[in-house]
Amino acid sequence: MTEPVPAAPADDSPGGCPAHAAVLPLYGPRFLRNPSELYREMRQEHGSVVPVVLEGDIPAWFVIGYREVHHVLSHPEIYARDSRRWNQWDDIPPDWPLRPFVGYQPSTLFAEGDEHRRRAGAISNGLFDVDQFDLRIRAERIADDLIDSFAGRGEAELMAEYAHPLPLLVLAQIFGLPEEETPGLLRDMMTTVNGDEGALDAYQGICATMERLVAHKREQPGPDFVTRMLNDSANLTEEELIADLVLVMTAAQQPMAYWIGNTVRLMLTDDRFSLNLAGGRRSVGHALNEVLWEDTPTQNYLGRWAARPVLLGGQQIDTGDLLVLGLAAANSDPRVRPTSDAPAVGNQAMMSFSYGEHRCPYPAPELAEVICHAAVEVLLDRLPDLLLAVEPEDLGWSPSVWMRGLVDLPVGFTPSYVSG
Repeated sequence: MTEPVPAAPADDSPGGCPAHAAVLPLYGPRFLRNPSELYREMRQEHGSVVPVVLEGDIPAWFVIGYREVHHVLSHPEIYARDSRRWNQWDDIPPDWPLRPFVGYQPSTLFAEGDEHRRRAGAISNGLFDVDQFDLRIRAERIADDLIDSFAGRGEAELMAEYAHPLPLLVLAQIFGLPEEETPGLLRDMMTTVNGDEGALDAYQGICATMERLVAHKREQPGPDFVTRMLNDSANLTEEELIADLVLVMTAAQQPMAYWIGNTVRLMLTDDRFSLNLAGGRRSVGHALNEVLWEDTPTQNYLGRWAARPVLLGGQQIDTGDLLVLGLAAANSDPRVRPTSDAPAVGNQAMMSFSYGEHRCPYPAPELAEVICHAAVEVLLDRLPDLLLAVEPEDLGWSPSVWMRGLVDLPVGFTPSYVSG
């Protein structure tokens, strides 16, 4: 689980902030076309720490070296998480598009030290008691139900009809959300994720749903994540609890949806996987792992703020400077993967779940893998002749610097009866 991330604007103009020389804009359609190639160009020109500007010519440092990202994430006392340290706040307009994602919030994301350990510990404790065998069964049932809704048509758009709703429906059960609340939460989540009109109201709707859920669980506790959070020894306040429930829900849903979509795309377009679909259950795990290395859903991560002046990757970082962590770029750093075809199978050292104190809290990555593995495997079992309905190069990618995922995934298959 990583922090919620914004969509990127389509502008591709260069930045001109005097605080950085020879800066590169960390936005624009170049990231949509081929982000991995852009990361290679950045590394060749600037090294492992790149001076960039965000939209509005806001200066930042883009950390793209594996060792440098690892170093930053290993030293929260130097590269801190509380965004109130930022030295650019006086120049940030109220309507800056990224402001909602860097403005301080009372959630675990921005907590530091003992406070962060208390808050993150409660999340980990709540997730630790999720039975992974039971979770697999839940995910399979939900996958079957979603497939039933389109199996008879012989065609589907898998992102909207499968990859996006499936993780949220599983999370709703983990949270103990009443069934009648699920459709509204799904609608609000999709509006928020897509940045559609009314996204702010939809986000407020998510918060309101969590408020009602907490009140419901105080009255009717159950064997669910929210009840465990309520009873945790961290003694979370109402504000802390709701903020962290919204965080877990929003930070998990979109990355999992893109992980599912990117993996299905890989298995339908790469002969190493597509040739084994008939009997290659083992290849699903390989594909999931390869996606985390090569096409990870969380590409870049906002952010860290320097607590003191420091030299990083040959660049002088000043107190309060913003660092953007290039997780995807770090995964492809030739110092750790000399060739792009270096085997990723079994290698779990990717930065896709971040690292260090603020990494995705254990056991969230394991739970996410259970859900995504079930989603892909059930899909391929139910629809064994699944094929892309368009050429691979015609698939559309989300125009985001921060996330890497398909806008849509149209497929065709032989119509079939519903399950069971």
